[in-house]
Amino acid sequence: MGSLAMSDPDLVSGHGGRIDAMARAFPDAPLPWIDLSTGINPAAYPLPQMPTDAWTRLPGEIARASCESAMAGAFGCDPAYCRAVAGTEVAIRQLPSILRAKTVAVRAPSYADHAQSWRSDGASVVKRLDPLELVEKADVVVLVNPNNPDGHCWPVERIEHARARLAKRGGWLIVDEAYADLDPSKSVAPFAGRRALMVLRSFGKFYGLAGLRLGAVLAPPDVLREIGERLGGWDVSGPALAIGKSAYANVEWQAATRKHLALRMHELRTLIASAGLNDRGGTDLFRFVQASDAPALWRKLARHGIAVRRFAGDDHHLRIGLPADTAQFDRLAEALNP
Repeated sequence: MGSLAMSDPDLVSGHGGRIDAMARAFPDAPLPWIDLSTGINPAAYPLPQMPTDAWTRLPGEIARASCESAMAGAFGCDPAYCRAVAGTEVAIRQLPSILRAKTVAVRAPSYADHAQSWRSDGASVVKRLDPLELVEKADVVVLVNPNNPDGHCWPVERIEHARARLAKRGGWLIVDEAYADLDPSKSVAPFAGRRALMVLRSFGKFYGLAGLRLGAVLAPPDVLREIGERLGGWDVSGPALAIGKSAYANVEWQAATRKHLALRMHELRTLIASAGLNDRGGTDLFRFVQASDAPALWRKLARHGIAVRRFAGDDHHLRIGLPADTAQFDRLAEALNP
């Protein structure tokens, strides 16, 4: 009962969010499904009014520059080192063929797409609990900071020290800051433009609009130019640029959202503890929990119409995202407790 079946949904892909597959696998589960498998803010940024030409015209240089300027303002970096992309997943797939590394160090556990992308390009991927230990050996070191799924953070000073050491060797440090909007003080985005540093920023997680497909790459201009040549000038849609410009400039919404998420996460952590699960870390959008039989608990929650994240080859951990409201909290509490 404990081991994972390869035929089960939401396993092979390495991602959550497959509610259609979950509904097919558990047809008797109550509706609507609650998706706690993705780590996306359930209180999304309110969609602003947009000019009609955001939809009817190809996105122009001014729209891109305006969005990138707002991004850079939110990140605390120079807009010259910031390029908007249609989600950071696009960049993750491009970087191996741009940087041409032979040896890449990544954290384990962490966001699996980094290792998969480098391995697909022929690089040797070395997994370490702390990949910064390999800055004198690896061509590229990848950090997800805060780490997904356990929320581990490396101090900014240590990241900068590693970057400087890699720069001397001609290496690269890639820092995936998909969840850094939750606590900007832990971000190295203000160092954008320095040699050997590349920062990836996601829009969909904190702003809750994952379907918009928007993100940013922060890097020296020559790397950004190559990314632009590969992706073209219209890779980010006009609506995405317009909404991104609005959201990144809205500092009041950002501050209020951080406070709201922190309060809701306190409720989730209390619920996790009351259910007898061991909280092993996370962020204000998800918790990484330890259970004696994680696959069985995953299936129990699925039968209650609740999807959470599980991990191939790991029978002891789940990642639980933040419920959207009191009704979802109540359903989760009922499902977790006997």
